[in-house]
Amino acid sequence: MKKFTLKSGWIFFLVLAFSLQVFAGTTDVTTDVKNKKENKKEKTAKKEKKEEVKKGWNLGALPVISFDSDLGFQFGALMNLYDYGDGSIYPNYFQSLYVEASYFTKGSGIFRVNFDTRKWIKGIRVFTDLSYMPDQVYAFYGFNGYDAVYHSDWIDSDKPDYVTRVFYRYRRKFLRAKVDFRGDFANKKLHWVAGLGFYNIDVSSVNLDKLNKGKDPSDLLPDTAGLYEKYIDWGIIPESQKDGGFFTLFKTAFEYDSRDNEANPNKGIWFSTVLTGAPGFLSTMDEGFLKLTVIQRQYLTLVKNTLFFDYRLGAQFTLAGQNSFYISPLIFYAHSTKAYNEGLGGAGTLRGILRNRITGDGIAFGNFELRWKFVKFMVGNQNFYLGVNMFFDSGMVVQKTDVDTSHVPADVYDEYFKPGAEKLHNSAGVGLKVAMNENFIISVDYGKAFDAQDGTSGLYIGLGYQF
Repeated sequence: MKKFTLKSGWIFFLVLAFSLQVFAGTTDVTTDVKNKKENKKEKTAKKEKKEEVKKGWNLGALPVISFDSDLGFQFGALMNLYDYGDGSIYPNYFQSLYVEASYFTKGSGIFRVNFDTRKWIKGIRVFTDLSYMPDQVYAFYGFNGYDAVYHSDWIDSDKPDYVTRVFYRYRRKFLRAKVDFRGDFANKKLHWVAGLGFYNIDVSSVNLDKLNKGKDPSDLLPDTAGLYEKYIDWGIIPESQKDGGFFTLFKTAFEYDSRDNEANPNKGIWFSTVLTGAPGFLSTMDEGFLKLTVIQRQYLTLVKNTLFFDYRLGAQFTLAGQNSFYISPLIFYAHSTKAYNEGLGGAGTLRGILRNRITGDGIAFGNFELRWKFVKFMVGNQNFYLGVNMFFDSGMVVQKTDVDTSHVPADVYDEYFKPGAEKLHNSAGVGLKVAMNENFIISVDYGKAFDAQDGTSGLYIGLGYQF
């Protein structure tokens, strides 16, 4: 039996979303009234230098270099190639090719090709993705958010209660191949989406031998059970799920999209409702699943070409079937160019909160951003701008996973479980954006969690805005 709860905080978010749409409509009317005065000012004002309309293929590329004491050195590169064609739809593009290959010396990495094209099939936009993402220390904090207690001291080697730095980790190898098709209804702002995907998720305990290789004896990770192993011993993770599995995903979706451009809209609404199903006979699961995902994004201009307020509200529910533990973190969008569509927690959903801190059969979340483009310039024949964003992120489990704790020893129960504790998880922060030709956007976001049960903070470097 799945449990469903809806807290008053999410009622507030829904009311806020409605209010923002009303505000957006009244702003348009007000702007019309002021048009004459503004036109006079525009005639007398010094004309701004126009952006160059881009044509043909344009390339953005970055090296990937970092170091993690447990994962080793990361090295590699990523590139994003855009085809603007004759420039008639700039700053939107006709085709985009994204390629990333990066590897940590101790086994983690991202190997990914993502292609988005309007040219393959007339009238149909095609999104394809092939990704292999091995992760030596994939995050796992239990189920149902605050109902699962997090102990930061257990992963801090300087604390007396230290257990191991990888207590909340397991090893995961994630293979994904998918294709999505999007077409228009008579109204070009209304779209249908149909998709097919294959996912293979291989799960096992952290490979301590690999992570300890080359370390000083004083810095070795101890050979001790983590949360993943304990959940298996206690029967919370069934034997049939503990090694992961594969499934074939079928998707159908409806979209309304009135954005003026895709990479960083100045105005418009992007709404999607997505139904995803994985039949049991095309998977290793005991039974399949059916999920519903609803996302709304809205973009509001506060100061023309300069200051914007944008928000995203989302929810995903399990309608039927089995929500295996290795599937719980996945969020199924109509289509996405992001490598990881998982959470809640981390760069894609709740910045500053531990990655995958909040998992359950159903989740809801909101992101609210104030975006400021404070300078525009050209280098060679490329259009650039610098921007900053301030954000507030929030989310929680609204449909809880059933957790059988009958085999948990009574003397440690309170250390791991706090039933009924789940509530909104909140974070806030600031970011910097460097954009070339509107679409290739280098992003740096720093977020801080409001509650120590969600960690402390997070720094995220990648491409594009969060939504």
